Amino acid sequence: MSSTQVLAHSALSEVQQAAPHPLSRSRIMLMACGAGLSVASLYYSQPMLGVLAGDIGASGQATGLLPTLTQLGYALGILLLAPLGDRHDRRHIMLIKAALLVLALLLAGLSPSLTFLLPASLLIGLSATLAQDIVPAAATLATEDQRGKVVGSVMTGLLTGILLSRVISGVVAEQFGWRAMFFIAAGSILLTGLAIYRYLPRFQPSTALPYRALLGSLLTLWRQHAALRRAAMAQGLLSVGFSAFWSTLAIMLHASPFHLGSAAAGAFGLAGAAGALAAPLAGHLADRRGPEIVTRVGSALAAAAFALLSLAPLLPLSVQLSLLAAGALLFDLGVQASLIAHQAVIYRIDPAARSRLNAVLFVCMFIGMSLGSVVASVLLASVGWVGVTMFAAAASLTALVVRCLK
Repeated sequence: MSSTQVLAHSALSEVQQAAPHPLSRSRIMLMACGAGLSVASLYYSQPMLGVLAGDIGASGQATGLLPTLTQLGYALGILLLAPLGDRHDRRHIMLIKAALLVLALLLAGLSPSLTFLLPASLLIGLSATLAQDIVPAAATLATEDQRGKVVGSVMTGLLTGILLSRVISGVVAEQFGWRAMFFIAAGSILLTGLAIYRYLPRFQPSTALPYRALLGSLLTLWRQHAALRRAAMAQGLLSVGFSAFWSTLAIMLHASPFHLGSAAAGAFGLAGAAGALAAPLAGHLADRRGPEIVTRVGSALAAAAFALLSLAPLLPLSVQLSLLAAGALLFDLGVQASLIAHQAVIYRIDPAARSRLNAVLFVCMFIGMSLGSVVASVLLASVGWVGVTMFAAAASLTALVVRCLK
């Protein structure tokens, strides 16, 4: 399909889009909580794998497939399902995904063996892309002058869900068992679906492209828009550093000289969550000063934080822990501020393709996170924590270079 044809089908008309109007705080809060609870479903299982394996009689290696399948499902959902938000009523899609996510979480909680848990994990990942429908919905409902702030608020909910999910599931599993966490999660998504049905409006489809052409238009959008390529590449590079830190932190803290447990690693997630709370401010600055400056400041802040973290082994142990907490807060602030600004950039490219533009951005982020996790594990084993933090700093610095290039 030619570029002209894609554009003709992609933008039925700006008139067909529901006219944006100022969003109430209650609707913004609803979307922020919905995004956070949806994406949190991806991470609940990770701290519970040890308890879960013993309870169902599976090996640690076998249960390790659960988070892998969940992440795989999420990646496939972003690529194959998220673009449907431009083709159909986004509210209808959100309700279907909420129902499927409730079903998947209940199936996981009721599973007697790994045979049932594995497909349930894949379905959790696929349907948790509900979060990736809520964010473009917020951008569509917001007015132009408040879009960055609104998206920032919703993303704060999403990012807080990512960072706090492991802490919450670890506590719940320890007190009430791993099945209870899945049942509680199912209840939270059920309430989210009911709130979406009650309080969010219908969305006018913005394209008539058939499904295959809809997926093909992802590549066309990538080729046509340099702003999308720069945003996706820069955020992907920042995700490399983000994932490198969080995927190896628990291993590093467990080893000498710290000898700390998984609860300590989860506590550092609270520092990261504090950084994520500044996302609405980043969105506000993007609205007032333009997103470009926010992406550059965010990338620079992340690079500086990782470079500072590489100095930790030179300091006393007590100071090292404080530096780790401060570094987690600073780089998380930089990464999340850049993400909000990058979303502000891509949502301006083509209002009729917001779901697809968002899909491209998050696919690149997922690739970056996967790469960061793999490389960081190798670096930690071969050259230690300094190698991990310097690698993260280099990736963030490269993101800054991408943002500075014209």
